[in-house]
Amino acid sequence: MAAACTAGLDTGFVELGYAKVAALGVVQGITELMPISSTAHMRIVPALLGWRDPGSAFSAAMQLAALAAVVSYFWSDVRNLVFGSLGAIVRRDFGDWNLRFAIWIVLATLPIVIAGVLLSPILNACNTPIRGLPVIGISMITLAIILAIAEFYCDHSRSYDQMNLKDAMIVGIAQVGALIPGVSRSGSTLTAALFRDLNREDAARFSFILGLPAIAGAGLKELHELQKAHLDPHGWAILAVGLVVASISAFVAIWGLLRILERFSAWPFVVYRALIGVVLLIGASTGMLA
Repeated sequence: MAAACTAGLDTGFVELGYAKVAALGVVQGITELMPISSTAHMRIVPALLGWRDPGSAFSAAMQLAALAAVVSYFWSDVRNLVFGSLGAIVRRDFGDWNLRFAIWIVLATLPIVIAGVLLSPILNACNTPIRGLPVIGISMITLAIILAIAEFYCDHSRSYDQMNLKDAMIVGIAQVGALIPGVSRSGSTLTAALFRDLNREDAARFSFILGLPAIAGAGLKELHELQKAHLDPHGWAILAVGLVVASISAFVAIWGLLRILERFSAWPFVVYRALIGVVLLIGASTGMLA
């Protein structure tokens, strides 16, 4: 079923109700921070269950759940980055690593901010073709191939504290790919970090930290859009349930991702993405996934 619209926004999640949104919150939370595309799963799971598409507004607002999970899981890194940068500014120590790293993150966030503003009318429009199953399926398979190349040809020898501005900008530019449904923000940034020869665990860590401004911006922007669209109290309550459930799920997903990368590399995600991509393309061509 096509998603509902509220003042031009895709708000199908309201019609799903509390229980279904809670279930999708689990799926969203797990897939948002793993390199397997939450958008793909937000299309395939409702389709398989015969539910309405929750809509792009739901996926965007769920960024706040990812934000809460990343900040809480990497609180030590976030705290050192924020307070270390502020302390360096007070001391006028502009060579401080925390301050330099914070500036790199701001600069690396600019590409996705610019692209997001320019593409917003297309990305968030009701029934936008960019959320179509063929687009998502092709994106899933394409990034699976690129991630496989990163595993084949990169030596994963560098650590988090060896990062530099060039690394940050390359990963930041790669983050723009997350605007294409099916690519995955985690997938695009993790893959780019691996291509910079970071070890797998630090590549994921850097991917999460660098993505904080973009995640926060996307989530807060969507809440603002929903407020402008006069989403009713019932809709806000349903969204709140999804956010709470997704936050808990996302926290668990971070732990799971780091354990998988530590023990098995990124190959499980390569295989999984490719299989899901094929399923989506077959489902779209046969009509099984409408």
